[in-house]
Amino acid sequence: VLLVRNRKEFRALGSKCPHYGAPLSKGVLRGERLRCPWHGACFNIRTGDIEEYPALDCISCFKVTVEDGKVFITAKKKVLTLPAVTEHRQHLGLRVTSAFCILLQDLESSLRVKDTSRRCLLNRNTMLLLGGGVAALVCAETLRREGFTGRIIMATNEKHVPYDKSKLSKEMNLKAEDIYLRKPEFLEAQDIEFWTEKEAVSVDFQKQKVHFMDGSSQKYHQLLIATGSHSRFLKVPGADLQNVCTLQTPEESSKILELATGKNLVIVGASFIGTRLETAEKSQASRLPAPARDTNGTSLQPGAAAELPAWVLAGPFQMLQNKGVKFHMKTELCELRGKDGKVTEAVLANGKNLPADVVVVGIGSTPSSAFLKGTSIARDDKGAILVNLYMQTNIPNVFAAGDVVTFPVALLGGDRSSIHHQQVAEAHGHFAALNMLKRGKELHTVPYFWTTLLGKSIRYAGCGKGYTDTVVKGSLEQQKFLIFYIRDGHVTAAASLNCDPMVSLIAEVLYLGKQISKEEAE
Repeated sequence: VLLVRNRKEFRALGSKCPHYGAPLSKGVLRGERLRCPWHGACFNIRTGDIEEYPALDCISCFKVTVEDGKVFITAKKKVLTLPAVTEHRQHLGLRVTSAFCILLQDLESSLRVKDTSRRCLLNRNTMLLLGGGVAALVCAETLRREGFTGRIIMATNEKHVPYDKSKLSKEMNLKAEDIYLRKPEFLEAQDIEFWTEKEAVSVDFQKQKVHFMDGSSQKYHQLLIATGSHSRFLKVPGADLQNVCTLQTPEESSKILELATGKNLVIVGASFIGTRLETAEKSQASRLPAPARDTNGTSLQPGAAAELPAWVLAGPFQMLQNKGVKFHMKTELCELRGKDGKVTEAVLANGKNLPADVVVVGIGSTPSSAFLKGTSIARDDKGAILVNLYMQTNIPNVFAAGDVVTFPVALLGGDRSSIHHQQVAEAHGHFAALNMLKRGKELHTVPYFWTTLLGKSIRYAGCGKGYTDTVVKGSLEQQKFLIFYIRDGHVTAAASLNCDPMVSLIAEVLYLGKQISKEEAE
């Protein structure tokens, strides 16, 4: 249990973040908001309710009383079956009341699922959510939590319920079921219909109807488009050879791990996906695979919001090089050659030939919006759907969220950007749901990105796009630093390596609308 004193009031809360179990005692407290030190999720200390993602659940709250200068915490009794507890108690020879065991069970639980409304057949309205990722999931859950009793349908071309995609490159030996964000039973209990392998191929906005690949169609009263993005295709000779892979699904993750163990692996693209993949494969393989090679000369960029120059990433790059990873920068892939239909070699523009049993392509992503071609919905030149701060498109009753959109970013002075972060997608889904319910709530969030390389934690908050200067605290060589990104004399983003919870602190300051000048950062 975490006991928090806010002015003269005490609050007792679950001590761990429901997302990845971070200790909230090391987080950032501002007013009644408690922010997780690892990934930036925020909770109201009065209610325990989730106020900022990526966590999906609330934290438990316990009654606090103060008597004679002593603080007492009371947990609610729960009706539980306790055969395991009783057996354990008897084995130890302890004589403890069942009520006490129930009390312990309640206190040990940090996670709390917020109460929701249920489906009412009298409500004939249908909310159709295209997409099976976190944007659609949070939208569906928010609709239920905010009292919507009509029909909710999530339709996706995926085989699975929403899962934690960040783990695809971190823990590649996991089964799909191990990384589900919600079990099918949870969605069923919330009366959320989940249609798998259901790909939308067209939308008739006038008739408010979506047509699917299997020939079926579905009418809607309000529509959310949250179809995400997909990996860009490699356009070189040999790109269609076997064992040339992308990393987007649990099946692809498992396939890459199986193929690459003990083999020559070439990763095309200097993205965080690629670097995480290198570390994951090394940790999971039975023996170290041959050096992974990067054929892209650009700097690492975690999504559209974070622009980390190569000199900042000297630490992570060096960490990977120390583990046998070789980088081929400032060149490009010209051709893939193979034998018997399988890739065997990667040919670079600088004349080098790299042995390649497996090639993983990580050269960026494209919005999954091709099915909207020829419609009147507004998209940019890359295919991203234009939305406003209410997550509305230019079509009545049509909203969009997540990787498929470009939206106004407060930290960029309202300029549009596409930000492919899990936390941002969840925030989009939340505000889309509120505005589908006519709540009139503008998007208010600070983008937050995280990753881990060889046990080192990298955090990033804000939006550094267009930055003109930086301020660095700490040591790049010692792999412990905090960097501020400056635009127009003020901090618009911050990144850190092994400096928790500094990025969460800066995220909270930016969230509150306060400015940090370059001088203050220095």
